[in-house]
Amino acid sequence: MTARPGRTVVRLLALVLGLVTGAGVVTACSGESRPPTIDYVVDAGLTTYNANTVTGNSDGALMAVTRVLPGFSLLGNNGQVMPDRDVGTVTAISQAPLTLRYVFSPQAVFSDGTPMDCDDLLLAWAAMSGRFPGFTPATTAGYRDVRNVDCRAGAKTATVVFAAGRVYRDWLSLFGAGTLLPAHVVARKAGVADVVAAIRGGNPARIGKLAKAWNTGFTFPNGELEPADFPASGPFRISAADAAEGLVLVPNDKWWGDAPAATRIAIRGARHDLAALTSGDFDVADVADGIVDGEISNSATSKAPASAGPVATTSLSIDELVLSQRGVFSDVRVRQAFALCVPRPAIATQFGAGSPVWNLRTQVPGDSLAAQLNGQVGLRYARPDIIGARELLGQAAASGAQGVSSSAGTGFRAKVRIGYRTPHARDQALVAAITGSCRKAGIEVTDVGSDDLAPTALGKRADALLISSGSGFAATGATSPIRDSYRLRAGDPLNLAGADDPQVSQAVDTLSVVTSATGQLDAVRTIETGAWSSMMSIPLVVTPRVYRSGGRVAHVVPGHGRNGTGWNMDRWSLTE
Repeated sequence: MTARPGRTVVRLLALVLGLVTGAGVVTACSGESRPPTIDYVVDAGLTTYNANTVTGNSDGALMAVTRVLPGFSLLGNNGQVMPDRDVGTVTAISQAPLTLRYVFSPQAVFSDGTPMDCDDLLLAWAAMSGRFPGFTPATTAGYRDVRNVDCRAGAKTATVVFAAGRVYRDWLSLFGAGTLLPAHVVARKAGVADVVAAIRGGNPARIGKLAKAWNTGFTFPNGELEPADFPASGPFRISAADAAEGLVLVPNDKWWGDAPAATRIAIRGARHDLAALTSGDFDVADVADGIVDGEISNSATSKAPASAGPVATTSLSIDELVLSQRGVFSDVRVRQAFALCVPRPAIATQFGAGSPVWNLRTQVPGDSLAAQLNGQVGLRYARPDIIGARELLGQAAASGAQGVSSSAGTGFRAKVRIGYRTPHARDQALVAAITGSCRKAGIEVTDVGSDDLAPTALGKRADALLISSGSGFAATGATSPIRDSYRLRAGDPLNLAGADDPQVSQAVDTLSVVTSATGQLDAVRTIETGAWSSMMSIPLVVTPRVYRSGGRVAHVVPGHGRNGTGWNMDRWSLTE
């Protein structure tokens, strides 16, 4: 197949300039000899195989690996949890306490020939339960409620027992796509012979080695990718990390399920290949709206920019400003003053693609509770109140708040740095709109957007992060709000702002187990009311995303959850 116009230039520039996202050059094939390939452009950061770390979660790694590292479930096109019986089955065998029986398929094997077994499941629990020091998971939601995992090394079965009273409602999502990393690779990198024995024994030194290997051992290298370090368990495996093409996926010849229809998919990072989005030099795209300055083109068969393309307002992400508790925002009154100067109605009109001002952090449009609550919380911050913001700054200054000063004739002043992942034309303009509005209140906003911004920048390089669903720079969210609600629970890694309201934390715990509609409504109302009071984040609008696919590819179904449109990439096929 001959490369489409423009691709050769983009790829050559990438090779010369080194526009890679953490992955080095393995192969660089010419446009003339390039085999039939589906080009999939995403706004995920293609830096790691592990979607479960803070970095992997914020980068949106699941968009790339959801059909490379499957689990006992996956998110469907609407973010709903679906069982994945190719890997195995999970059955609830008791409710008091909640007890789950996991059975791996006898055929389940990694691409290097190593069987999938309960070692992989036990390691996933240990890494994400919060019980073992050294691991840096993105969240402990659900896994923290597991009391014990009964697992014999190498066994194809495991029994998972939850703590008394903790019947986690979203249990089918646990040990899902992306979570079951190859335990044998972690063991080899850690120099630990038996993962099960190490975790069962609780030896700090051995667990520390496992944690280090789990945290960092799956980062894509700045050089040749070693296949032995990245074995796959799904219909696809990674064959190369190419400077021009990104992650190259090919069929996994050890896959025991239905063979994938495509023979080659190249997953390219949108932020490092903006030209592709405006030229249509892709087959499938799943990116945040406004990532480029102008329209994202129709793909493949049409080069004409789409003036009214399918921007998704059914996204399961919420654009938020997550605020630090350090520096200028260490005083809640300064955080509240900032919230009062943010022009939320104007942001919704200009940047929301039809979404109204959104006042909720845990619910999205379409949720049964959202319609009841969106107009009931955050009313004080429904529109800018510059006078109120100035008054709060004055009160904070009077009590010696950090970072607030007075200036003769101009009132009180504060400086706020807002960070976001660049390049992103929409986010840049959004920050500019906040800058203009907050200047009237005496708050000077500085744009500190960066292409290497990470969640750890909050409170250091940035006082606020513009981020989706409080934790991600790419696709986020799921139909169930339970996992994302943990970003407001004290002590959870997803809680970037460090919110520590005991009532909110208790309500998050309740939301994850309560089954009655009344109980869920009460829990969400408590969470949202407390979050607005502490002002650790400011919800703005439902994140608009753009989904494109051209006529060269069949069976593409946009995915609105954190795994993105790649949720069914094993069904994609070229039509020419």
